[in-house]
Amino acid sequence: MVPHLITALTGPINELEQRILESLPAIERWFRLEWMEHTPPFYTSVDVRNAGFKLAPVDTNLFPGGFNNLTEDMLPLAVQAAMAAIEKICPEAKNLLLIPEKHTRNTFYLTNVQRLMQIFTQAGLNVRLGTLDDSITAPTEVALPDGSSLKLEPLVRTRGRLGLKDFDPCTILLNNDLSAGLPKVLENLHEQYLLPPLHAGWAVRRKTNHFQAYEEVAKKFAKLLGMDPWLINPMFARCGEVNFSDGTGAECLMSNAEALLGKIRRKYKEYGINEKPFVIVKADAGTYGMGIMTVRDPKDLAELNRKTRNKMSVIKDGQEVSEVILQEGVPTYERVNDAVAEPVVYMIDRYVVGGFYRVNAERGIDENLNSPGASFVPLAFAESGHLPRPGAKPGASAPNRFYMYGVIARLAMVAASYELEATDPDAEIYE
Repeated sequence: MVPHLITALTGPINELEQRILESLPAIERWFRLEWMEHTPPFYTSVDVRNAGFKLAPVDTNLFPGGFNNLTEDMLPLAVQAAMAAIEKICPEAKNLLLIPEKHTRNTFYLTNVQRLMQIFTQAGLNVRLGTLDDSITAPTEVALPDGSSLKLEPLVRTRGRLGLKDFDPCTILLNNDLSAGLPKVLENLHEQYLLPPLHAGWAVRRKTNHFQAYEEVAKKFAKLLGMDPWLINPMFARCGEVNFSDGTGAECLMSNAEALLGKIRRKYKEYGINEKPFVIVKADAGTYGMGIMTVRDPKDLAELNRKTRNKMSVIKDGQEVSEVILQEGVPTYERVNDAVAEPVVYMIDRYVVGGFYRVNAERGIDENLNSPGASFVPLAFAESGHLPRPGAKPGASAPNRFYMYGVIARLAMVAASYELEATDPDAEIYE
């Protein structure tokens, strides 16, 4: 059940697919050496866009919230990867405290929490849910669509440890991206493992830091394969002081958008691509597809209507947007049942555990698909991307295509590990 990929089957993406397959042993060795030097994030999801002439990550999430979109077939991989991750961090671990987002009315999200509990229970841990929601003062059952329920419990903080009543975990897993800031209750937990670390949350993290690190990784990888890093790397720029409500920073946005569009045009000319370039402007921190717009002409930025200003000025948890990333737009030419689609790859530790297509019939090939109207098609990764078939005609084998997506997603994960090292407030300084 692989959706029909509407990509030019003779375009450069197949050249890239062929090059990646031919270099498979070198690529896997390269990843192995990277992981000897760097620690992968605990879990990661990466949005990938396949333009037919370019394949690049456009977003990397360190608190993935769509484990419910993975098929049952993918669970064994996820459980094994979870075992490997826990074994590295705390081999004697018995109890895991999972802290989800506060939005307890979003049943899709809660099904993701249920799936995470299932994965870590099968990896050999007692898993319980603690909530950062102060209004929950006693264990509270939340009903799920399948008739089951989740029990949310208030957190109990004692000196250097965090747990629940009669529950002392070795490891605390955050599935809350901390957009609203760093909760006091999570600070100074020196006796337990907090995963991902606090500085991975959006209160601290910036997309520009991530894509700066990704650029470095893409250059190294492209050198290994003897290719132009642009084929896997979206160019970007940053504007630091922007206020969409009163128009502050509009000049910064316009000049950067113009410069970026100029760079993309030169690349399109070099590769003979007859596309109209575009730039995506999005909040430098934050997620859930909020605070994002497509810019095809810098002049559009001077005349933003009120609706767009309002949409761009506030993101999740009511946080105001003051810093933005301008990112080279990568169109997606993949379709599932005639709707525009993009692959999302899920990883635990350094392993790809599955993925799905984010599909949105209401959006165009140059727009953000993570918006109302989006649906998810997990069937896309029904065949494992771990067993590519060298020798298959480029573009003809789904496992080959998914292996390639997995490579790009893992490059973004390597970049995330660079980024977390660079922004770690407690990093040891080596002279």
